[in-house]
Amino acid sequence: MAIWVFGYGSLISKAGFNYDERLVGFIKDYRRVFYQGSTDHRGTPEFPGRTVTLEPAQGEICWGAAYKITKKEDQEIALTYLGVREKQYDRKEYVDVFTELTATTPAISGALVYIASPDKKVNVNYLGPASVEEIARQIVQAEGPTGPNREYLFLLEKALLQIGCQDKHVIDLANEVRRILFRRTMNASSVLLAPDILRLFSNPLLKSIGNFNSFQNVIGR
Repeated sequence: MAIWVFGYGSLISKAGFNYDERLVGFIKDYRRVFYQGSTDHRGTPEFPGRTVTLEPAQGEICWGAAYKITKKEDQEIALTYLGVREKQYDRKEYVDVFTELTATTPAISGALVYIASPDKKVNVNYLGPASVEEIARQIVQAEGPTGPNREYLFLLEKALLQIGCQDKHVIDLANEVRRILFRRTMNASSVLLAPDILRLFSNPLLKSIGNFNSFQNVIGR
């Protein structure tokens, strides 16, 4: 019997396991938030990074990607791998995945999803809500064994845009991180060449949401 795994964060662009089918879709009554602390991948215990988790949100939807795993051996390997990769996520839920906004019947029933709960008794790494500016500052500062926290954010932004999802929470954070990085670069050097600026804002997919055209708004605050 095949199993499905639904990813809403880094799993969208990097599954890390063998699968037979990938389906872009969304789950209902959840939203994606950068409320989970990461001390093992994108941060350290001293300077935790921030990664996404899900929180209940009646009437909202969260886009991502679902992966079908058919072979028993592949399932065992995938679940063992995910058990390590998602070890700071304390809850497993089984959700319905939809592909059409008007659909009443899910395309997939019972897809496994990993969630970091806000219960700090069982999830000691939960950081919770904060302003966009505060979360962005944490993301800029944090770096872990997997790499800089900002890389995680930018990869997620790109992956979501590639599947046609404009997640305001993710986009606002990515833009704020770019503002911080730009200001740091300006402070580090009195001369910043135009190519350096363009590389800082080099994600071509930003054009699709108008962010590149509003460059002055991105760096001007």
